[in-house]
Amino acid sequence: MSMSTPNISTDSGIEIKKVYTAEDAQAALPEESPLPGEFPYTRGVQPDMYRGKLWTMRQYAGFSTAEESNKRYHYLLSQGVMGLSVAFDLPTQIGYDSDHPLAEGEVGKVGVAIDSLEDMEILFKGIQLEQVSTSMTINATGFILLAFYVALAKKQGADLKKIAGTIQNDILKEYAARGTYIYPPKPSMRIITDIFEWCSTDLPKWNTISISGYHIREAGSTAVQEIAFTLSNGKAYVKAALDKGLDINVFGKRLSFFFNAHNHLFEEVAKFRAARKMWAQMMKEMGATDEKAMMLRFHTQTGGATLTAQQPLNNICRVTVQTLAAVLGGTQSLHTNGYDEALSLPTEEAARIALRTQQIVAFESGAPDTVDPLAGSYFVESLTSEVEKKAWELVEKIDAMGGSVSAIEEGFMQEEIARSAYEYQRNIENGDKIIVGVNKFTVEKEEPVPGFKIDDSIRTIQSQKLAALRARRDHAKVVSCLEAITEAAKGTRNLMPLVVSAVEAYCTLGEIADALRKVFGEHK
Repeated sequence: MSMSTPNISTDSGIEIKKVYTAEDAQAALPEESPLPGEFPYTRGVQPDMYRGKLWTMRQYAGFSTAEESNKRYHYLLSQGVMGLSVAFDLPTQIGYDSDHPLAEGEVGKVGVAIDSLEDMEILFKGIQLEQVSTSMTINATGFILLAFYVALAKKQGADLKKIAGTIQNDILKEYAARGTYIYPPKPSMRIITDIFEWCSTDLPKWNTISISGYHIREAGSTAVQEIAFTLSNGKAYVKAALDKGLDINVFGKRLSFFFNAHNHLFEEVAKFRAARKMWAQMMKEMGATDEKAMMLRFHTQTGGATLTAQQPLNNICRVTVQTLAAVLGGTQSLHTNGYDEALSLPTEEAARIALRTQQIVAFESGAPDTVDPLAGSYFVESLTSEVEKKAWELVEKIDAMGGSVSAIEEGFMQEEIARSAYEYQRNIENGDKIIVGVNKFTVEKEEPVPGFKIDDSIRTIQSQKLAALRARRDHAKVVSCLEAITEAAKGTRNLMPLVVSAVEAYCTLGEIADALRKVFGEHK
């Protein structure tokens, strides 16, 4: 008697066949399959990929005060990190100084508290900004943090033409998935295009936006939804910049993306390959002619939501699979999560193991030795084509609504993500989806893992620093800088030069955010 095998599908609902043949791959591949470094870049954005240069190994860190985070940065740099990645606390993310009543209980918790240029000076003490590339996960207040960074670079005597890094600056996914927005969508888009315009002349090597699928995935989307929603958001930013009269071949080169790497090794590789191909086509349709403006360059972070508090050491293995997915999928930069992050911020030991995971894949696994090693796999080529097809269907739905801003205002993306998250959770609860150590292969007694604790006295320390700063700075200069920002917000003048002047006069993050709240209001 023959047993029929149950249907097996990915989390995106793509059914996986028992076996794939040359016919499947042929159906998925175009007649002429372009090489890596050639449009539409399915096989990678560089002809030699990691043989020429490894991906940038970043570790995301930031907690407590600028002093404490600075110690961790020096430690990570000593361990072989090639780029820093800054996490900010919630008050910093939503434009409140540490001494604001709404900041209570949150100062320094999920990232570092940065209230002024003074904090930025401490955060990067002993680090030459010309010699590192820094990624800052900051959105609503991204323009202020960028101004702090630029003001510090100027104080260090750095050449702004050499300053490299990225601000996330992706506000659309905040409305769709994450929630750390301040202003309504339209003025937020204006701030973003001001950043594009200003950086294209003053900060040419800076990536002005990292369009993020990471948080869309963390909120519960599937791999297909992650790329469809992220690329649609990217399209909205490009259109806003074009409406402002900016040159797609100039600002297009400074757009970067930020994706999640989950546990389904092959679907994730297919997702990264499909995303590159789709973005190249989108940019071409919107008028890009420069090759570099059509290339989708991306940073990857391993999936925070996949980490389990149960048997946390199992997370080392999960992060390894996700690291392989990112590398086999052709990432430009990677952050690996600490095994203890379902319990607390990572300890120094967990951060070191996470970095060593990247280094072992880089130097011991052989994965980087050839470009796009899974190309031509019957399964991977077929899956890349399936992911792409399903993602285009969603993109077309969003286009029909008038683009991402309208789709978010109508709640379309939020509802799609919520439905996927619900289905995923239900499958775990009914045992259809196995999570090792959670709903199968559990243990009677868990061994405790030492966590990383943040002291509640940080808010007092930050408040004292703010009081001292406000007492000694030039008060009249502060007032005139803030008034200039409010006035400019009423018109069309680019805000960035005024914000840089304000931070140089030691205006605080909260004061600058408030100067714009007066004109733009807050998104409710």
